[in-house]
Order: sequence, then C-alpha cells, then structure tokens
Amino acid sequence: MMWSKSDIRRARKVDLAPLLIRKGIHLKELPNDNFLVPVYDDLAVKKSYWTWPSRDLHGNAIDFFTLVQGLPFSQAMKILSAHIDGAYTESIQSDRNNLIKR
Repeated sequence: MMWSKSDIRRARKVDLAPLLIRKGIHLKELPNDNFLVPVYDDLAVKKSYWTWPSRDLHGNAIDFFTLVQGLPFSQAMKILSAHIDGAYTESIQSDRNNLIKR
C-alpha cells in the first residue's frame, strides 16, 4: 500500500502512551507527562516521541514501531493508521486516565 505524505505526517504524531496501553504494554508514569516503558529498560515516551538513552536512540511514533519493535514500515503505518482512523480513538482519554491512576 502507498502512503501519502499527509498519512505519514499524521502517523508520526500519534500519541504513543494510549496506543501502547491498548497493545498491552505496561507503562510507568514519570514526571512531566513522560512514561517509562519497562519492557525496554530505560525507554521513555512523551506524546508521539520516545527516547532510549541506553541505546542512544530516539524518534517519533513510526520510529518506535520500526526501530524499537523491528516492524516493517508498512506494518507500523497500518497500526498507526488504524489508531488515527478511529479504531482506538474513543477510549484514548479513558486509557490515559486509567494509566495515570495506577
């Protein structure tokens, strides 16, 4: 499938925390709206960005799925596009609220 530049721009900006929660990945709240992803040691996410200091890596939402999870670009885009297209949007705020309460 071909992705437009607009599709790619939107996918890069997907808020990672709610999406990772929906995928069953546990997050730990950190200060300033950051979340630690313990399964990846010191990897932290904030909105659509992530940083992995011990591996000297960082990037956007697409990069998370390609560099961290090792998925092909097309699979990363499918996951992020499904999120954008509303497959998960109804419960994003609910997921974020539940995460913060833990």
